[in-house]
Parts: sequence; structure tokens; C-alpha cells
Amino acid sequence: MPTIHVMGSPHTYDLTAPTNSSEVLVFIHGWLLSRNYWQPLIEQLAIEHQCLAYDLRGFGDSQPCQSEAGYSLQAYAQDLGELLDRLGVETAWLVGHSLGGSVALWGADLLPDRVKGVICVNAGGGIYLKEQFERFRNAGRQIVRLRPGWLTQVPWLDRLFGRASVVKTLDHTWARQRLIDFVAADTKAALGSLLDSTTEAEVHLLPQVVARLKQPVYFIAGSQDPIMEPKYVQHLASFHHLFGCCGDNVLEIADCGHMAMVEQPGEVADRIRLILKGEGHEGEV
Repeated sequence: MPTIHVMGSPHTYDLTAPTNSSEVLVFIHGWLLSRNYWQPLIEQLAIEHQCLAYDLRGFGDSQPCQSEAGYSLQAYAQDLGELLDRLGVETAWLVGHSLGGSVALWGADLLPDRVKGVICVNAGGGIYLKEQFERFRNAGRQIVRLRPGWLTQVPWLDRLFGRASVVKTLDHTWARQRLIDFVAADTKAALGSLLDSTTEAEVHLLPQVVARLKQPVYFIAGSQDPIMEPKYVQHLASFHHLFGCCGDNVLEIADCGHMAMVEQPGEVADRIRLILKGEGHEGEV
């Protein structure tokens, strides 16, 4: 479990062996999650591409902010840039889940010469619905502040986390991991990333970021995602030039909820291969 200091904070990461491809796939997890959820996907893709998965500052095994950097999407994108510098990653495709998808989009905007493309998984948005967002923010505050450590000792709670926002109940390993990450997330990071990314101004900025990206941007949606419904994925995707008239840059997976990379890792891996092949990149598919 290697660590590296980024913006003064120790970041934990996993990096697979180099391959014949010059491009590294960089995986960015979502809110209250960690790098662990990418492993089923990485196991399938690491033969073709070197893969980097890391814990965002304040989540998983990475430490919280030791400076005034903050927890905005832009701040996390800056972390990403320094991480790639420190690890010597010159060319990357970013794969981001949920909140991590937004970080990936900002990362592509910040690093146009280094990031060759973005694949957002269960990520979308760009529409600010005042009442819904206020309820979501208030609920998020309560959830984050009321997380006693003993929650991980409650046997039945694993089952609850295994059913949340997915179509088919997750294997106990992933249910347990979701509970562990939920409890372990740093309070300031959890609140900061939630509140900074859901302001009206920030929500309206995201489509602008997508619209100005020159790199290819694709979106993988779960047909039954209750958190990021396909219509919201389509909305954000529509601001990119690859959308065309019919959502050409959106790939929907049937019978899939909000955790596509662990619900249907094989299907997600196939979609990523198709995307990379379609863009003319290296590697066996």
C-alpha cells in the first residue's frame, strides 16, 4: 500500500505494471468511497493498460488536508495533477465514478496536454434543482456528522450498505467495504467535498467545463441508477461535442444501479475497451 505526499497530504495509491500502451488509466472514486472499488475493473484492464487508482484526500487511506487547499472539485483536480507529476504519468485517460467523474472533468480541463480523454461512470448533472439540492445537502450534513465508529460493529448494517443504490445486492465484501469507507472518511473532507460541489454556482459550472473540453468525453450510465438517473447523465453529456444528436457519447448498462464498477465490472470493462478502441488507442481489445 504505497503512499506519496501530494499538496502536503499523504495519498495512498495502487499502480499496476507498465504495458505496451503509453497511456495510463487513472481511476477516481466517488464520495464516501475509496480506490478499492476499482479493483474488479483493474483486474480485467491491467493486461492492456497500466492502471492507477488512488484515494482522494481525506477518504480511504489518504490523509485529510494539511494546508488551506480545501475540498472543491478544482482542488481535487490540482491534487490529481501533482500526483501524476510525482508518479511520472505523462499521458492518461481519467475514469471517474460519481463525484470522481466531476473531478476527472476538472482534471481534463486543468491538464489538457496530459489527459487524453475522460470516462465518467455513474456521473452527470449540471441541473440545479433548489429544493432537491437543499434536502440533499442537509441530509448529507446529518449523515456525515452522525457517524460513530461503532457502526462497523453492527452486523445487520452491512446488508443495508449492500442494498443501497444498486439493482442487485452487493457481495458481502463490497457491502462491508462501503460501511468501512463511510465511517472512515474524514469529516472535513466529506462535508467540504459535498457542500463545495453542490452549490448553484458549482453545478452550473460543470456543463461549461464539459463544453470547453477538446478531449473525448464519454459517460457510462446505469439504467436504474437512483442517484444519477440516466436523464441527468444525458444532460451533462449533451454539452460535449461528441454527443451529436442522439447521445453518441453515452453508454447505458441495463439492470445497473449507482455502483457499476462492482455491480457489472465485466460490462464496464468492455465499454471502456470499446471507447479506447474507438478513439484509436493502443492495446488488445
